[in-house]
Amino acid sequence: MRLLAPLPLLLPSVAFAAEPNADRWDAKARELLERSVAFPTVAGRGQVPAQAAYFADQLKAAGWAEGDLHILPYQAAPDNQTAALIARWPATGKPGGKPILLMAHLDVVDAKREDWSMDPFRLVEQDGYFYGRGTSDNKGGAVALVTALLRLRAEGFRPKRDLVLFFTGDEETTGEGARLGAAEWRKWTDAEFALNSDAGGGGFDKQGRPLGFSLQAAEKTYSMYSFTVRNRGGHSSKPRKDNAIYTLAEALKRLEAHRFAPMLNETTRAYFSVREKSETGPLGDAMRAWLKDPADGAAADAIEADEGEVGITRTRCVATRLEGGHADNALPQLARATVNCRIMPGVEPAAVRDELERVVNDPEVTVERTDDQKMSLASPLRPDVVAAYTAAVHRRHPTAPIMPEMSTGATDARPFRVSGIPVYGVDGAWGVVPDDLRAHGRDERLPVKALYDDVDHWVDMLKALAGK
Repeated sequence: MRLLAPLPLLLPSVAFAAEPNADRWDAKARELLERSVAFPTVAGRGQVPAQAAYFADQLKAAGWAEGDLHILPYQAAPDNQTAALIARWPATGKPGGKPILLMAHLDVVDAKREDWSMDPFRLVEQDGYFYGRGTSDNKGGAVALVTALLRLRAEGFRPKRDLVLFFTGDEETTGEGARLGAAEWRKWTDAEFALNSDAGGGGFDKQGRPLGFSLQAAEKTYSMYSFTVRNRGGHSSKPRKDNAIYTLAEALKRLEAHRFAPMLNETTRAYFSVREKSETGPLGDAMRAWLKDPADGAAADAIEADEGEVGITRTRCVATRLEGGHADNALPQLARATVNCRIMPGVEPAAVRDELERVVNDPEVTVERTDDQKMSLASPLRPDVVAAYTAAVHRRHPTAPIMPEMSTGATDARPFRVSGIPVYGVDGAWGVVPDDLRAHGRDERLPVKALYDDVDHWVDMLKALAGK
């Protein structure tokens, strides 16, 4: 999951000094990305283990002990045999704290050659961009992390605490790897906190001016529900009032009109506290009004009317699939809608089911929860992580605002937060927003310089948080 909300700030760009040995590590990052994109790590194609082995080989060649490298195969779904990579860099001497977990995912959403302008599984460098599936979600992040570790080791860095790399193979589908990592594999992944390359990052406008960088400290719970209507059906030449499709349609209209209560948490309060300082007009007024009174539903509605802010003020549920009827000339005996909810951290999915039932308010419509996802939790805004991220971003982009973020989408972070390990999306890559978000889409791309900046960013972050 790599989504960055539009951030409508316009600030002057600032040049910064080149990193030492930049050419060497830029070349290494490009080499790793080119090889990584060539692995079609799509669910069901069995290429994630090969991708994991490639990274493991790179780390082993750089000095990682074989006993600190683990490729763990697992069944993400009946048709998806995949793998996770765990690599530990032990602290030098007595550890000065618990480990830091470093996260990414190796799997990608499928891409068809006929849908792209080029082969999606061959890296193309053109007009200042790297094109290829996974360049922005999330192979670019994984490559930046691996390159940063290789560089730190080559430069003689001595970590004061263990650094544990954890790459999963099914983030885009079932998320089983993250669940295993937070539970069955905890002996390898236990950490004081985790840094996730699949969230955070920044954006620039088309003139190269920074729009801002986000630090992800929370995400919504992804949970699924169904609305089902059944009746006895009959011949279509004799229609009755109790048509299952019409009953379901009325229930969905009530869902469309419903608004869950607005909610502020530490992360979203910090986000809007930054945004309202630069936002003018009705949207800025709404942000300021809502910060003063989080129960102000009208202000929350005005914020959510902006496409870039949808889902940040409250739980949102939306119908995503429909099925109904069994014959063209018969009254439907079944009509069902799939409803996807993105639930605010700290709210139980079971409570949302109960609220949906009250919204529908029709005994003919059965409202059911169809998954067992655990409630998502927000991570506290740790001063050391916030400071390290801010310093790393400002070293390259001194005037860029830093905003804590609650993602409306899902990442591998949720199971770890639920299990007691706070997670922070602190990637340093950037793109052109708001009209060039290509993750999961046609001709996915990442600015060439963004990859190289991201390596430097991770080096700074790790030095700040794990250095002597």
